[in-house]
Amino acid sequence: MPGTIVMKFGGTSVADAERIKRAARRIVDKRELGHAVVAVLSARGKTTDELIAMAEEVSSNPDPREMDMLLSSGERISCALCAMAINDLGHRAISLTGSQAGIVTDESHTKALILDVRADRIREGLEEDSIVLVAGFQGVSSTGKDVTTLGRGGSDTSAVAIAAALGAEVCEIYTDVAGVYTADPRIVPDARLLSTVSFEEMLEMAASGAGVLQLRSLEYARSHGVRIHCRSSFDDEPGTVVLAEGETMEQPLITAVTHSTAEARMTLVGVPDEPGAAARIFQALAAVNVNVDMIVQNEPVSAGGLAEISFTIPRDDLRVARAALEPLQGDAFGGLTAHEEMGKVSIVGAGMRSHPGVAAKVFAVLAEEGVNIDMIATSPIKISCVIERDEVERAVQVLHAAFELSGEGTISEEQPFKAAEAL
Repeated sequence: MPGTIVMKFGGTSVADAERIKRAARRIVDKRELGHAVVAVLSARGKTTDELIAMAEEVSSNPDPREMDMLLSSGERISCALCAMAINDLGHRAISLTGSQAGIVTDESHTKALILDVRADRIREGLEEDSIVLVAGFQGVSSTGKDVTTLGRGGSDTSAVAIAAALGAEVCEIYTDVAGVYTADPRIVPDARLLSTVSFEEMLEMAASGAGVLQLRSLEYARSHGVRIHCRSSFDDEPGTVVLAEGETMEQPLITAVTHSTAEARMTLVGVPDEPGAAARIFQALAAVNVNVDMIVQNEPVSAGGLAEISFTIPRDDLRVARAALEPLQGDAFGGLTAHEEMGKVSIVGAGMRSHPGVAAKVFAVLAEEGVNIDMIATSPIKISCVIERDEVERAVQVLHAAFELSGEGTISEEQPFKAAEAL
């Protein structure tokens, strides 16, 4: 007897009436194969961006609680419309908000973390032989008083959390790309589709800019044993399966080149060379939910000298980070500068562990192209370089070619692509 499947459709997959009907048809097809089906939907197309713009028209600093009330409406619209389309196809469907579906979060508005999924209402719908549609990207605070949202890409996390709570066979992530590629196909047209990728590699890829799967959803899936299948909502091709560690798979030297053009670098000068100085700085950032990526500290040369700390954060968090750090100026550091036009290019591959010389090749290739590296971070299977934003595309192209990642199964020019779905 087929089990439960969770299907998640991103913003471009439900962007207009025809795409909603196509998603409804795919959902019904799964149901007619005997599966119990839960579908998690994002807001249509650019709806979330339009809602953010509306908020900014009336407020220069929108209240986070009210932003969640506003932004959560987009996914509800998608679910209600898709339920109507499914009902017209002869199957019963019910739509639920995140709170109705039992997604319980912490109190952090606009960036809430899922604490629990109390999926009783979903199970009741499935037991009544209904297809259950759940609004992604949202939940309810643990006090039960406020609507919360999960941040960019949060619908992926909603889908994975529901799949874990239901013990689903698989969580299928339907997007506007055919799966996970060796690079962004908009930048490298002959990028190769990966049939499988490990959770370890996919986590590093997502953290360094690959937008097809959201980082928090991958972390949740890995810790709860949820199988993820990323595939196109526009065709029936198999896409990419994210495999757990220990499953048989080939481990190439380099799996992919990823990038981000949404980085900002902050530099703090005059940091006292004493225990606790860095802690005060990064505690202030953590308190306002600013995620810090790379950190570089230059130690003072002379005794009693002052240090300098540079770090990268998402560009969208720059205003919040400045506001959190300014009260510390004069105590924890002397001065602050920010560079908004930064980018990041990374290479990821499980085979790097056993092959020396990869870093040397990366640096040599970028040097030959005249690309200056501002900051470097490494893990056992990743090397990331912060560079100027306008040099990112060229860096991706030369690294992809240098490590010979192209091959069969590349994309066609006609297929639409986007680095990251709308919520």
